[in-house]
Amino acid sequence: MTSLINGIRKILLNRNTVTILAVFAGVIVLWFFYNMMVNNATNPKSVPVATRDITATEEITKEDFEYVKINSSFLKKASVVTSGNQLTGYYIANGTSVVEGAMFYRNQVVTKDKLEERDSENIPDGYSLYWLKVDNTSTYANSIYPGDKIDLWLKASVNGSIVYDEFINSIDVLQVKDSNGQNVFDTTVPKTPAWLSFAVKDDMLKYFKAIENTSGMQLYPVPRNKLYTTEGAEVSYSNDLLKDLIRNYAQIDVDE
Repeated sequence: MTSLINGIRKILLNRNTVTILAVFAGVIVLWFFYNMMVNNATNPKSVPVATRDITATEEITKEDFEYVKINSSFLKKASVVTSGNQLTGYYIANGTSVVEGAMFYRNQVVTKDKLEERDSENIPDGYSLYWLKVDNTSTYANSIYPGDKIDLWLKASVNGSIVYDEFINSIDVLQVKDSNGQNVFDTTVPKTPAWLSFAVKDDMLKYFKAIENTSGMQLYPVPRNKLYTTEGAEVSYSNDLLKDLIRNYAQIDVDE
């Protein structure tokens, strides 16, 4: 027994043996931490998905969702609801819908009091809500969405000539509604747009109303690219000559 212990002691005290054991131990530690990291990154998590198409303003019940497992790394990048407790009794927000089999994103789920906010409740002080009449053609096949920044062009017939030029740039679209006053994108199949809403200052509202009530004048929405939408400048007039044209041709007094 003593000789066996001495033999083991000699092996352990051997420099080469110690080196080999240290390398082996290091490999085991690295393997352990690598597997732990992989498992943490790929370990599937259960998240709720819709069991049917749910349109805007509908209340979410327990029967409206079930759980599926997805890669946990996806959850770090996506703002999705991960618990049924955050769905039951809540509502689908205006301007959106959830199709069958889709996850619920956090900005799609709201409380009832938030859902019942009136159109004017989000308008800042000193601004008014303006509705521009549009159709499927003027919205470029319904390609203008709430939150987009767009330009507004003025078309005017003056003394037999047609004027068509940019009048307002970088204005935010608040809502897109159909002829019944319903949000166009509340359903999985978008409705036909009839109105775009904007928040405008009083001086700009006077110009818009003058155009609206003057024969031969009309505003047209012009969408821009995504970069313009997210990084566009503050809303402003694009053309002072058009302002003069509106004042003179519509025979109105606009104080600024």
